[in-house]
Amino acid sequence: MIRVASWWLIKLLIRLQFLEIQQLLTADLATWLADTDNQPLLLDARTLEEYQVSHLHNAKLVTDDLKDSIESVDQEMPIVVYCSVGYRSSAIARSLESKGYKNVFNLSGSIFQWVNENRPVYRQEKVVTEVHPYNKFWQYLLDNKYRIEEKG
Repeated sequence: MIRVASWWLIKLLIRLQFLEIQQLLTADLATWLADTDNQPLLLDARTLEEYQVSHLHNAKLVTDDLKDSIESVDQEMPIVVYCSVGYRSSAIARSLESKGYKNVFNLSGSIFQWVNENRPVYRQEKVVTEVHPYNKFWQYLLDNKYRIEEKG
């Protein structure tokens, strides 16, 4: 029950801070990704360390210089950005929109919700069951079976 309330509050706070950012539900992204003809660009807004533990299939890591991550992307192409719970990715989505990108979405609940719904995550091309917990506090939003213990 506490986890449900925590998720509700976190999502509300993110939506309030990023009112202009379109929020995409994980179920909607799963449906979208099943359509092989119309794939969005997936951008992972987490750190390299987090990305190396696991990420969504074919997601590109957003580098420190966002321009390097998307320099050749058409501004009309759909882009879905995610992080651990949605705050960092919402900030990146806002930055993309300010640069003229028109079809930008934040993945609501991000990778934590995605994996909690038993959706696949990858390390390189292999499906794995671990997700970087971001820190000791945020790890409690991950189901136990996906957590790796954070030391810091």
